[in-house]
Amino acid sequence: MDALITGRPIRSVCFGFFKKNTVMVIALFAAIITSLLIPIDGKYLEYFDYKTLTCLFCTLAVVCALKDLDFFYILARKIVHLFKTARLCVLALVYITFIGSMLIANDMALLTFLPLGYFALTTTGKQKYMAFTFIMQNIAANLGGMLTPFGNPQNLYLYTKFTIPNGEFLRIMAPPFVFSVVLITLCCCVFVRNEPLQVEDESVSLDPRRTALYLCLFALAIAIVFRTIPYWVGLLIIPGVLLIVDRKALAAVDYPLLLTFVFFFVFAGNMARIDAVRNFFGFLLDKSTLLFSTLSCQFISNVPSAILLSQFTGEYRDLLVGVNIGGVGTLIASLASLITFREYIKHNPGKARSYLAKFSAFNFAFLLLLLGFSFLLKWI
Repeated sequence: MDALITGRPIRSVCFGFFKKNTVMVIALFAAIITSLLIPIDGKYLEYFDYKTLTCLFCTLAVVCALKDLDFFYILARKIVHLFKTARLCVLALVYITFIGSMLIANDMALLTFLPLGYFALTTTGKQKYMAFTFIMQNIAANLGGMLTPFGNPQNLYLYTKFTIPNGEFLRIMAPPFVFSVVLITLCCCVFVRNEPLQVEDESVSLDPRRTALYLCLFALAIAIVFRTIPYWVGLLIIPGVLLIVDRKALAAVDYPLLLTFVFFFVFAGNMARIDAVRNFFGFLLDKSTLLFSTLSCQFISNVPSAILLSQFTGEYRDLLVGVNIGGVGTLIASLASLITFREYIKHNPGKARSYLAKFSAFNFAFLLLLLGFSFLLKWI
């Protein structure tokens, strides 16, 4: 009773909410502050990219439904069972995350496959590779998602805002993607020994009817992203079906991520209406969109960087590359990195400092190499 009177539980709940949704809360305050400078008017409705929000919601909802079936977990286990050494197992875990980020977005790929990495390493006695594997899975999620419009949230936004043709999108992102695959593969081969291991069998099965239904919904979500079906069709069908067959999936959608986009749309829209800000960002981006967008991610993360900077430049090629390779680097460069850090500390309390040291070493090495590679491609 005393605790309730003093408000400690309320403070604890508020702190826990802020800790879990830090970026969303910051985005909310940013939107509120800029709204004091730019009073709310009819132009606010023009800030929002409704197709991006719809595509993101539909994709997250279907992924949550498939995850409830253990679809990705079972698929990943079958792949890992094919490999019998620590090196190949770690490579499999990283590649699964790589591929998963292209299909289900980087944050969902990590939430799906990090637990598998933990399971595979603990049950085979290879905990010494835990930090390295988590870091490589994190890098793979951030960089693997760059290849598809729906792989990273910032991709979906820029792809929609600038109406980038599918073929051009792939041409822009394929070189850094391939270079990333090479770097990650080399790291796994160098830092993981070729030690034998074995993962125990586990009896798991899928519901064939629900699996088929959810895969059809997933195909519909992808078709919406690629503009073959109007986005409002998906907004009617996907939530409608899930409301009937799997309400839990709708409840599990990452709504704070959606709200983060909403708040940053307001923040970016207001910033674009301030002359001094528009002139300042325009000057910096004219100097080097690629460099400045990459650096911006290190301080305000890649999603808000994409939303904000897109208001001040039409150089979507450099901006697209910059906010993707900029996802590696600092812990806040990508929301996905915070997810990985949270998951690692949950399983390894007291090792935050050593993890951050290894995380920073690998991430900044990748950042410098990718940035150098991207500038080299511009000069060729």
